[in-house]
Amino acid sequence: METRRLQMLAELARRGSMRAVAEATATTTSTVSQQIAALAQDMGTALIEPHGRRVRLTPAGRRLAEHAVTILAAVEAAQRDLSPDAPPTGTVRVAGFAMAIRSQLLPIISDLSTSHPELSIMVREHEPAEALHLLANDEADLALTYDYNLASAEPDPAVVTTPLWTAPWGLGVPDHAARPSVSGAPEVFRWFRTADWIGNSRNTGDETVIRTLASMADFTPHLTHQADNLDLVQGMIAAGMGVGLLPMGISTLPGVHLLPLTAPDVVLRAFAVARRGRDSWPPLALLTDLIIRRSAQSA
Repeated sequence: METRRLQMLAELARRGSMRAVAEATATTTSTVSQQIAALAQDMGTALIEPHGRRVRLTPAGRRLAEHAVTILAAVEAAQRDLSPDAPPTGTVRVAGFAMAIRSQLLPIISDLSTSHPELSIMVREHEPAEALHLLANDEADLALTYDYNLASAEPDPAVVTTPLWTAPWGLGVPDHAARPSVSGAPEVFRWFRTADWIGNSRNTGDETVIRTLASMADFTPHLTHQADNLDLVQGMIAAGMGVGLLPMGISTLPGVHLLPLTAPDVVLRAFAVARRGRDSWPPLALLTDLIIRRSAQSA
């Protein structure tokens, strides 16, 4: 059984079309089709079936694709085990959200320039979905991502996800706005039910949290504005354009007041994510360990 064929089957399960697999593996749709047909012959069962103008995996194909993730990860791990004591040298490509890069990664990079001068870190600022896309396409080695306790990310068996730190979030409102005396999140949201709401332009988690709490408060929020930068969100709130979620530990700008949200709490959860089988690569393992330690110290 050739690992290349397993890789194409795993990619088909992830991407959904022969053309997408061909583009991802720098080959042709014909080659992809031939390789999966050969794999089906090896296994003695059909792995794909027609589905409109495309194809989809059969139950056997889906099951083999799950095994393929584990097999390919084991192959990668075995290749790296050939030199388990290799010093952490080279370039680690990190894609992550601004808060994690600023608070966790940048201080580590500064220290690494002295302790491990042959190790370099390439940083790209991205929201979780973007970072995970780069990770899946082997354009990043480590993704720093987040979700919310009220908007959990879907688990992916192809990656290893390590919890880092959590942070409570509240509701940013204009300083001149009347404020509720209640503390429960649904009651706070109900107080601002007629306000315009500010969501995240590059991540749907904020909107999911807002809609979830608004639903608990029996109203549909007017999600009018979108911004990714927290300073911009604060500026929009201060200008009276609406209300939006903000981390409780943030330094608020003049004109912004931050209300805590409880029962239920709104909690951001940060993660370090690596492709399964690559997490033991010495440079990546070192960087991940340093991020975990720093997160623990900051907790």
